[in-house]
Amino acid sequence: MNTLVVGSGIAGLTAALHAHEAGRAVTIVTKAALGDGCTGFAQGGVAGVYGPQDSAAQHASDTLIAGAGLSDAAAVDVLVAEGAMRIAELIARGVAFDRSADGELLLGREAAHSHARIVHAGGDATGAAISRALVAAVRRTSIEVVEDAFLIDLIVRDGAVRGIRLLIDGSTADLAADAVILATGGAGHLYAHTTNPAGTTGDGIAAALRAGAEVADLEFVQFHPTILAAGPAFLISEAVRGEGATLIDDAGRRFTFDVHPDGELAPRDVVSRAIARQATAQGSPVRLDATTIGASALAQRFPTIDRVTRERGFDWAREPIPVTPAAHYLMGGVVTDLDGRTSLPGLFAVGEVARTGVHGANRLASNSLLEGAVFGARAAAALGSPRASDRPLPAETIPLNLANTASFRDGNERGPFSRVALQQVMWDEVGLLRTDDSLADALDTIRAWRAGATAAHTVADHEDVNLLLLADATASAALARTESVGAHYRSADRIEAPQLETV
Repeated sequence: MNTLVVGSGIAGLTAALHAHEAGRAVTIVTKAALGDGCTGFAQGGVAGVYGPQDSAAQHASDTLIAGAGLSDAAAVDVLVAEGAMRIAELIARGVAFDRSADGELLLGREAAHSHARIVHAGGDATGAAISRALVAAVRRTSIEVVEDAFLIDLIVRDGAVRGIRLLIDGSTADLAADAVILATGGAGHLYAHTTNPAGTTGDGIAAALRAGAEVADLEFVQFHPTILAAGPAFLISEAVRGEGATLIDDAGRRFTFDVHPDGELAPRDVVSRAIARQATAQGSPVRLDATTIGASALAQRFPTIDRVTRERGFDWAREPIPVTPAAHYLMGGVVTDLDGRTSLPGLFAVGEVARTGVHGANRLASNSLLEGAVFGARAAAALGSPRASDRPLPAETIPLNLANTASFRDGNERGPFSRVALQQVMWDEVGLLRTDDSLADALDTIRAWRAGATAAHTVADHEDVNLLLLADATASAALARTESVGAHYRSADRIEAPQLETV
């Protein structure tokens, strides 16, 4: 069986290695260099190693609570049941997770986890360590790798996916396959401010939408609470708060306890909204106070953060640093079953591009790398086997129903399209705090821009087409879900979005 894996983060590389080890012919196609993407930027760790007081059942419970009642319980059970096995596999492939002096894995705690169950590598460089190990593992095999290749579309024949169309060095090329595994990541660059690297433009989800695959839950966009509010977006890991750092207002008060009994360790959506509201009220960023952790501990546990904060003029061991939320992770995506199969025969999806149901309305910290490893392996194992049964959307899911591209209100006062303009509309109107009016205004603008779109030729052109399609789909899904749940928060009154420094 000839298998194409599109994307080379933890999910794609895991799927490719498992498919190759099962004797399948595998080609990895990646937008940039092998291993580029979000995985290498992940500061957080991998949840799923259980200490003596912990269990898979408690990990599942924490995941379901964070998901605000919309997680798929069966998918969560798979995640926690197979998590330890996948972490052991990463270790076997060369990932050097941090250990104590006696050789035991060091377990950290992050927000909304009831126990310390998260392994890290290099302190705050877990994703980079995983990416290096998996890339090296792929390089040792006969897996073919096609780099600097942009996914234009899926090739569908007789109702099944039979390959992909690529843009390589300005020319199109078609690759045939018996199965395609999408592992293209999320769509962080829908927003003006994001933790995601530049290429995260939703290409796989957009291609799946155009091909007719089922997509759901795009309204659930997770905003990471703590991004350094100075210079380009740089994430301050949730593990910093897990080690004891606090969030304070201008008066030095820990304001997050006003909205949740867990304070700084409440679910990400709660903390992000609390920060946004407080920053708007006081007219300046809130601050993360890590001074009680100590200079040596900060440098040892968070070497990357320590270096970057100092490069930007902050001594975070002696003074609180300014932080603000930014778009971080997409809980929705291409709907799959428990083995990565989508609604289109021949098409699988794994990682952030997929909507497995694990995350529900709000992802639990450090479950994303785990999800990529678990479901990447499951998708590879399912290649060539028929789908056992149709897996309907949960009753709580609102089916995506994109209207035509015509503007549904009169006029468009936003001016001509540009990516920067689109990202600002999404940040202001389809961000942390949403209203009927803001969503309707956003859709009006997005659809006017889509109606006037011209033919795409370059990679940037195709990315813009994809971002416009996903902006329409995200705003439509957010407008359709009228209740507030998890990361999707509907407000009666429009509240100004926090504005970050633009550099």
